[in-house]
Amino acid sequence: MNHKNTTLVSEFYLHGFSSDPEVEKLLFPLFLLMYLLTILGNATIILLIRSDRHLHQTPMYFFLSHLAVADLGFASSIVPKVLQNLLSQKKTISYYGCLAQMFVAIFIGNADSYILASMAYDRFVAICRPLYYSSIMNHKRCLQMVTMSWTITMFHSAIYTFLMSRVEFCDPGEIPQFFCDLYPVLDVSCSDSYIIDLVLMTEGMVEILGPFVLIIISYVFIFFTIMKIPSAIAKRKAFSTCGSHVCVVVMYFGGISFVYFKPNSNLVERQDTWAAMMYTMVNPMVNPFIYTLRNNDMKAALKKAFSIVLQWLN
Repeated sequence: MNHKNTTLVSEFYLHGFSSDPEVEKLLFPLFLLMYLLTILGNATIILLIRSDRHLHQTPMYFFLSHLAVADLGFASSIVPKVLQNLLSQKKTISYYGCLAQMFVAIFIGNADSYILASMAYDRFVAICRPLYYSSIMNHKRCLQMVTMSWTITMFHSAIYTFLMSRVEFCDPGEIPQFFCDLYPVLDVSCSDSYIIDLVLMTEGMVEILGPFVLIIISYVFIFFTIMKIPSAIAKRKAFSTCGSHVCVVVMYFGGISFVYFKPNSNLVERQDTWAAMMYTMVNPMVNPFIYTLRNNDMKAALKKAFSIVLQWLN
C-alpha cells in the first residue's frame, strides 16, 4: 500500500437507493419516520431503564440500555446524511466526512454485536447456572463487559479508519452505497489495498464472527438445558426470556451476513443496498419495540412512566 495520504478527491458521490428522483422523494418521508421512531424508541428504553433502579441494576436491562445507546448512535451516524442526500441533487459526502462516518459506524455498529454477545452470556448464566447468577453477573462484571465492548470496537475502528486514510482515491469517487462503508469505499480506491484487505479478512472477520460464535455457543447450551426441564410451562417461560434477544440477533447478523459474507461481497450490488438498510435503519428502529412488547418488566415500567406523566399534566 502506498503510505502517502495524497487523495485526488475532496468528496465522494453516494449512489443511494435509486437513480429516479421521484422514488427518492417518496423514500424521504419513510426514512424520516423510521429515524424518528428510532430516536423515540431507543430514547424511551434508555430513560426507562436509567430511571428505574430495579431495571438498571438487572444485568439484562443494563445491557439493553447500552444496546439502545448503540442503536441510536449507529442510526444517527448514517440516517441524517441519507435524508439530506434524498432531497439533494448532489448526493455527496466530503472526504473527511466519509472517514468520520466510517469510524463512527464501524465503532458503534460492531459494539452492537459485542453487546448482543454479552446479553447472550447473561441468558446462559441465568438459565444454565442459576445458583451462581448473582455472583457471576454482578454489577462490576457487567460494567467490565460493556466497557470491553466499547473499547475493543473503538480500537478496531481506529485501525480501519487509519488504514483507509492512507488509501488513494481517484476521480470519480463514486461509492456504490448510501453511506461510507469499508468495502464500498475500498472498491473505488486506485492504490494497492493488499494490507487493508488482509486486515479485513483476518482481524475483521474475527471481530464480527467472534461475538456471533459466542452467541451460538451460549444458545446451544441454553437449548439443551431448557429441554431437560420437565415442566412444559417452565420450558415456555425459559424460551420466552430468550425470544426477544434471538429475534434481534437473527435480524442483525442476517443483514450483515448477506452483505459481507456472501461470495464477492466486496463488489457491492444493488440488493446489498437494501440489505444494508435492514441493519442500519430497520434494526435500530424495531429493536426497542421487540424488547418492550415482549417484556413484562418493560411494559410495567412504561405504564408507570405514563401514569407519572399523566399525573404531572393533571
